[in-house]
Amino acid sequence: MSQWTSSVGAPQLARLLGSQHSRGGTVTPLGGRRAPAYRSLADGIRLLVFEGRVPVAARLPAERELAAALSVSRTTVAAAYEALRGEGFLESRRGAGSWTAVPAGNPLPTRGLDPLPPEAAGSVIDLGCAALTAPEPWLTRAFQGALGELPPYAHTHGDYPAGLPALRQALADRYTARGIPTMPEQIMVTTGAMGAVAAICKLLAGRGERVAVESPSYANVLQLMREAGARLVPVAMADGLAGWDLAAWRQVLRDAAPRMAYVIADFHNPTGALAPEEQRRELVEAARAAGTVLIADETMSDLVLDEDVELPRPVCAFDPAGSSVITVGSASKSFWAGLRIGWVRAAPDIVRSLVAARAWADLATPVLDQLAVTWLLNTEGWEESIAIRRSTTRENRDALVAALRRHLPDWEYTVPHGGLTLWARTGGLSGSRIAEAGERLGVRVPSGPRFGVDGAFEGYVRLPFTVNGAVAEEAATRLAEAAHLVASGATAAAETPRTYVA
Repeated sequence: MSQWTSSVGAPQLARLLGSQHSRGGTVTPLGGRRAPAYRSLADGIRLLVFEGRVPVAARLPAERELAAALSVSRTTVAAAYEALRGEGFLESRRGAGSWTAVPAGNPLPTRGLDPLPPEAAGSVIDLGCAALTAPEPWLTRAFQGALGELPPYAHTHGDYPAGLPALRQALADRYTARGIPTMPEQIMVTTGAMGAVAAICKLLAGRGERVAVESPSYANVLQLMREAGARLVPVAMADGLAGWDLAAWRQVLRDAAPRMAYVIADFHNPTGALAPEEQRRELVEAARAAGTVLIADETMSDLVLDEDVELPRPVCAFDPAGSSVITVGSASKSFWAGLRIGWVRAAPDIVRSLVAARAWADLATPVLDQLAVTWLLNTEGWEESIAIRRSTTRENRDALVAALRRHLPDWEYTVPHGGLTLWARTGGLSGSRIAEAGERLGVRVPSGPRFGVDGAFEGYVRLPFTVNGAVAEEAATRLAEAAHLVASGATAAAETPRTYVA
């Protein structure tokens, strides 16, 4: 019986390896010293396994097939396979072929970066999670207020598939105050923004449906859509922080006719771009003409960090009825990630369909959390909390950028005016290798390919605005060490993470 559970064809593997960087027909590390061809090939496959882009227990192509696809000798492929077997990343058996593995004691590659456990906080700086601590005292006050409103709900079954009427009304009032008249019937409360996107995907984008996405885009949503069976169609962002490439969007909407498109107009994750108002209008018009439903994620819209920046009107302002634009919002980025309250704004018939389908998902969202957000929105708590969040994030951004300029002056980025993330080009080095070396040096950072489709953005990392002061300085120091190791072709395997004082 074979030990592999899936397979990777030679053209597919060649494409994935090529996305890491190809020179003269042989795969080499980005920015690293020239290695023997077999070593570069082995390193490339190992990196794909670490990144999860080639699954564990995936059957690799036969040596002759891969050699032809890469235009290298069969001897090169055979030597690379032998090196991987010796390192524990490949297993083989006569008649069954060769399949990927991980050495004993190594964790399986993950598709995302989970938050660090609290006991690791003293030795590892976590730049993987773009989330901040709660803006006290408002979290405590919100739940104290929620407890005061809880008794009447305790006498009910507690399931409100569309959300508590009071919260739906508060959210509708908030959109109306922003210039988009909204009824409570246009609002559905969800368990976080991810719950909202998952529900929309299930309703609109069945297995095999095309979904257009920005390239790069939010890693967790990309993975959610992949696992739902969507066929992702990437659309490149404009250069710098200029927002969307409208010509590229028009072409994709016309040629691919995607059922759905997912965009982040306000302080895009990961780049921080803010789409201008005219781009929003034109994209809505193009999507409507193509019959594509536009999912507008505005979870970062409250995080304006510079006083001279004025937010354009929301994407849904150009489709007020909500038939072509479905808006997703959340308290998790604006307030606290532990408060898992999200929402959908759409046409009433779409909301009814989403609510009807919820019986087979999570039924409803926790009542106490909904009451806490309702209390925040109906008092000064929301705006006061947002002011705290903006101030903290601005200080973190400025500290991180200053530290990067001191320790990594060759990295390229445009500092965004809002949001939680910086998208950095790593000076010609492999972001995946920097992430791997950084983990061993005590700093976690997600590499660019997590935010792309099919291995793109190898030369980037995403850095969140979650650390300040000495911690930001130490994070940049460790990243600089990791970059030096990658550039020199060395390894950080023997390093022991250092402790630091948060």
